[in-house]
Amino acid sequence: MPNSTTTPEVHVPGWRWAPAWVLAFVALWPAPGYAEGVLVLGALVAIVRLLLARFRGGTALLSSPAWALTSVLFAAYWLPELLSALDAVDRARAFKEAAVDLRYLPFLWLAAAAVADERGRRVTFGGLAVIVAVWTADALLEALAGTSPLFFGLDALKQLVSGRPMCPPEAAFAFGRLTGVLGECNPKLGLVLASLSPFALHAAHRRFAAAGWVIAAAAIGLVVLLAGARAAWLTYTLVLLWSGWRALGWRRLAGVFLFGALALGAASWLHAPFAERLQRSAAALAGDAAGMDHALSGRTRIWAAAWCMFREHPVNGVGARGFREAFPACDPQPGEPAAWGEGPALHAHQLVLEVASETGSFGLLLWLAGAALAWRAWRYAPNQARERARPAMIALAVTVFPFNTHLAFYATFWGGLTLLLAALYAGSLLARTTPFPRMPG
Repeated sequence: MPNSTTTPEVHVPGWRWAPAWVLAFVALWPAPGYAEGVLVLGALVAIVRLLLARFRGGTALLSSPAWALTSVLFAAYWLPELLSALDAVDRARAFKEAAVDLRYLPFLWLAAAAVADERGRRVTFGGLAVIVAVWTADALLEALAGTSPLFFGLDALKQLVSGRPMCPPEAAFAFGRLTGVLGECNPKLGLVLASLSPFALHAAHRRFAAAGWVIAAAAIGLVVLLAGARAAWLTYTLVLLWSGWRALGWRRLAGVFLFGALALGAASWLHAPFAERLQRSAAALAGDAAGMDHALSGRTRIWAAAWCMFREHPVNGVGARGFREAFPACDPQPGEPAAWGEGPALHAHQLVLEVASETGSFGLLLWLAGAALAWRAWRYAPNQARERARPAMIALAVTVFPFNTHLAFYATFWGGLTLLLAALYAGSLLARTTPFPRMPG
């Protein structure tokens, strides 16, 4: 007979496979359509499974605090999007985006449930570490051979099935950078690896101690550098600082950064596109507006437009994903050639300005409330809970670090990545203490 003080087991077929849903979603990011299909299918399954379990002992799947924090973090993201649609510059699209993004909530419950017990965390966090390791090795092979083996295989499969390449030559725009499995039409490899690197570094340290951490950090760091996204450089530096002092201590970590500085010099000498990125960054030291704008690839013009949108629509912004429509009216240099090419800027390239311009003061307050609740949960969690959630916490914190440039958080790709990290953080920090329900067979 079961002990009356324990939570009764709940028969919910398929929930032991929750980590597989999460890992499949991430592994398929190189094929966005398939990744979206996994997300939608997982959301549909979660609607049935989670709601059913919630009324039949759902705390056996996810603790009550984890249910609450996951839902609140989603609300901090989604409610500004919904309310910004009321008077958006493109109201139809804004309401459509808000309606479509509801699919994230059940998938976030699924992701949080995937890490709600020891087995799930081991499989999910370990699987993410393996994905990062495979993508890093593939990118290093690209650096040596000029072609990503994984992307080459995916492209060959795509052409076999549809007769079309993954990235048509006329659509490629990441020449001179490592793009790895994501391809030249989607040059986000550095940003993705930087955000997911805490899982790989945590796994390397647990398995191979300090030597494993150093080797993993060097391999991932080389790929992040050669991928060329300077925002990823800052993100990865934060990861190394946050993770490295615990793995190595400050003295040995200083040695790692010294080695990194030498690697920077070598890379700038051997790799011309990387040298150009460094020279562009150094232009900020000129101390004038032109040098700063050159260093930021024209982003000061975009940020001025974002501030204009916030001033003109201070309550709820111009609408999520409405930046491109509102940009011409707020462009501080109308008619002049833009550093990013033809057409309006698509988003603010900075988290705070994106939220302010697209969702207004209301959105900023809700995002700040979500951040405060996430921090409060961490602050009052016991040490054991912090340790098991540390990789997800670091990954989420560096991804939303406000003093950096960013991809669009209300776009499908980066929004999905950020919300996934939020769910993994909430689910692992506020994990269940009861065993996972046993499934037949």
